[in-house]
Amino acid sequence: MVSGTGSILDSMLERGIEVSLVLADRPCPALQRVEGRVGATELLERSDWGRSFDRDAYTDGLVARLADHGIGLVAMAGFGTVLGPALFDRFPGRVLNTHPALLPSFPGWHAVGQALEAGVKVTGCTVHIATAEVDSGPILAQEAVEVRPGDTEESLHERIKAVERQLYPATLAAFIDELEAGGAPAMGETE
Repeated sequence: MVSGTGSILDSMLERGIEVSLVLADRPCPALQRVEGRVGATELLERSDWGRSFDRDAYTDGLVARLADHGIGLVAMAGFGTVLGPALFDRFPGRVLNTHPALLPSFPGWHAVGQALEAGVKVTGCTVHIATAEVDSGPILAQEAVEVRPGDTEESLHERIKAVERQLYPATLAAFIDELEAGGAPAMGETE
């Protein structure tokens, strides 16, 4: 599931991960970037769900689309809509997400800016199991990124995204391998 440029998704495809469906919550470059390289693309615009956005109804619609395509594992890659519990109930332990900070530090949408404001020397990215509570699920992998003097939110975020483009596909591939082998994916390991 995407909302942006699709660079992380592109890295997944380059790694050879089979993607059955790319679902976006808004028109975004990711949909065009992967056209013809994935099973299907769909746009489920959150703006179609009314002025007073109904998160639960939107989530129900999204879950129905995933079910229509026979999806069994969900990877969020820069997906910008917080979803209701129906997604996590339908796919318990099978919704993965990447976050541009070393969770549990700096959860939420503005993690890179928060890290700079806090004056940390190191931040990074986290791949975790997504749950109904934003950025609170079990951690699968993390990698540190140094905060450099003079970093801006943009410069730091670009370096974090470069790490995410390696870490997320590798973690996702290992997760899929564990599922296919009939095991439970290892959680809590840090790279």
